[in-house]
Amino acid sequence: MTAEPGKTQIGFIGLGIMGAPMAKNLLAAGYQLKIYNRSDRPRVAEVVEAGGVRVATPKDAAEGADVIVTIVTDTPDMEAVIMGEEGAIHGAKQGSTIIDMSTVSPKVTRDIASALSARGVSMLDAPVSGGDVGAINATLSIMVGGDQDVFDACLPVFEAMGTNINLIGPNGAGQTTKLCNQIAVAGANLAMAEALMLAATSDLDVGKVIDAISGGAAGSWQLSNLGPRIIKGDFEPGFMVHLQQKDLKLVLQAANDVKLALPATSLAHQYFNVVERAGCGEEGTQALIKAYEMQAGKEARST
Repeated sequence: MTAEPGKTQIGFIGLGIMGAPMAKNLLAAGYQLKIYNRSDRPRVAEVVEAGGVRVATPKDAAEGADVIVTIVTDTPDMEAVIMGEEGAIHGAKQGSTIIDMSTVSPKVTRDIASALSARGVSMLDAPVSGGDVGAINATLSIMVGGDQDVFDACLPVFEAMGTNINLIGPNGAGQTTKLCNQIAVAGANLAMAEALMLAATSDLDVGKVIDAISGGAAGSWQLSNLGPRIIKGDFEPGFMVHLQQKDLKLVLQAANDVKLALPATSLAHQYFNVVERAGCGEEGTQALIKAYEMQAGKEARST
């Protein structure tokens, strides 16, 4: 059965920077949501005000739901909310689907999909890209792993949250694709930081340099979106440094599993270590520039 608005009950687990606006977009599309978050925060109240019904456990969120969406921080968190003592697996009915939209281990994802299948519950791994802006505007890119028929049934749910939605392959394929995405993102961020620092240390107007190069072959999402934040000194997070580091660790673990060298990704991970050591782990990933600024003794800001 297709998961249509007005006919489909959704359990939504995880109301962070990404999860809260995604849940609000589902409510706006006409879905009924039972919501669970591990802690109290203003975003939870916002989702309740938008029509979400708060419950006490992931199991409660899953009970009676046709679709259960999870989006939490890391692999152990995902395991806890799905497989834990009060996890969604204990409330999910046969024929329901758990959609995990976290960025977590592909291997653990496959193991959980197998455990859910034994109980008659389907799973899609569907990590997202697009940051808080994409979550708010329902323009996320969604990379999905799982069976075609389950994907087709859940497509309206995805369409309420994103615009670039692709089924890549079986369970785990969505997570592996997201790790590929993070390789490209981190590499572009590193290149942007180096370009802006050369401009700054050469006493150029960094804003003019961004304008000059962002429309050509050097253009990237990072340069167009994070570059202007850097030159204003705006390091508010769309995606936090410590979460980027978590993702890069997953990338390097996956690369190690297939004995693949990823030197550029390793370099980005090391530079983010410098940023974290400086106490900036809660800032946005544009704070990568600070590792270069500390080296140069000069900030890349607009003149």
